[in-house]
Amino acid sequence: MSKRPKILAVAGSLRKGSYNRKVLNVAIEGAKRADADVTLLDLREYPLPLYNADLVAEFGFPDNATKLQQILLEHDGLLIASPEYNASLPGGLKNFIDWTSRANGQLKVGDCYRGKWAGIMTASPGSFGGIRCLAHLRDILSILLVHVLPFEIAVAKVDALFEGDEIKDLNMKQMLESLGEMLASTIRKHLHEGIEAKPF
Repeated sequence: MSKRPKILAVAGSLRKGSYNRKVLNVAIEGAKRADADVTLLDLREYPLPLYNADLVAEFGFPDNATKLQQILLEHDGLLIASPEYNASLPGGLKNFIDWTSRANGQLKVGDCYRGKWAGIMTASPGSFGGIRCLAHLRDILSILLVHVLPFEIAVAKVDALFEGDEIKDLNMKQMLESLGEMLASTIRKHLHEGIEAKPF
């Protein structure tokens, strides 16, 4: 029997009631249905200064950044839901990636990301669903040698799709769950059954 895939789920929005957190939770259900072990990471619990190498030289690597690096190392893949801010991803999410991708002790640049798999999504009340941020997120993850699934989701007019925390649109629910399920299945196939991981 193959090991259960370990997936770290991250919402790029820090806002309470975030729609991206809501769509992420739907995708998580799909991953769990595919027998993945999913950890939901709340970036608000790990505050970080803006990335600045001078801070490291003067004060050392931030404790929270070290903790986040360890969390990343314990997982096989990432499930990320990010809002679009000014046609890109939010500063909080980018700062998280910047810190955790840095060299720290025995870790070299990119060690926490290299070879992992990722599924990405975005949600917005607007007509485009925040899709412009996904290209930037894909580029950033790819340069860190993360294999990003070709299938990505942009949920447009998301405010009309939820009633509280429950999604009303069954087609979108199925799509989001499929993304989580696909990520879990891909990780199991490539990382836990000895098949060589290759980017798409």
